[in-house]
Amino acid sequence: MLFHRAISYIFHPIVFSIIATLLYFIALPSHITKQSEYYILILIFLATYVTPLLLLAFLKGFKMIQSYHLESINERKFPTLFMIVLFGLLGKKLLEVRALDLLAYSFFACALALLCVYMLFFANLKTSLHTMSIAGLIGFTCVVSYQYKLNLLLPLMVLFLLAGIISTARLKLQAHKPKEVYIGFLIGFSTQLVTYYICSTYNI
Repeated sequence: MLFHRAISYIFHPIVFSIIATLLYFIALPSHITKQSEYYILILIFLATYVTPLLLLAFLKGFKMIQSYHLESINERKFPTLFMIVLFGLLGKKLLEVRALDLLAYSFFACALALLCVYMLFFANLKTSLHTMSIAGLIGFTCVVSYQYKLNLLLPLMVLFLLAGIISTARLKLQAHKPKEVYIGFLIGFSTQLVTYYICSTYNI
């Protein structure tokens, strides 16, 4: 049980935006300066890691949530809406640098995925954000591989293995029902592909 809890903390949803950005810069030839890469990494770290933590601390301090785990659907609603807007703004900011269009599309996809999660709240369904996040990273890696004709089979195999470990951990901890894990994976993966198709087709 300790192992599964450690997996859930280490691969928390808020770390995947940073991981995706790092992989993007590592996998692709550099089209921007190293200084710009560092600036973007810092921006994404502050926006997707520090800001959510501060938001949760604020909500907990004012007793708007019972715990940082956001166990109930009602507790998840406002943070989810907040992150939808945040990811959308990040995508818009990154799109200003045309060399980062795929990364921008990825953040738009994250916003779309969270919108799907929010809509499912009204069906009383608490989607697994852990599996949604790792699936989003898998989808993004597939997009990068397709766009730049890169052989990323090995990283994809590792990510699929990691997805299985994370999914198992969430189920063992009884944090989610199996359908919530599967739906999370489907949303995370499909929104990356759909967003890429729409944005590239209409040259957004």
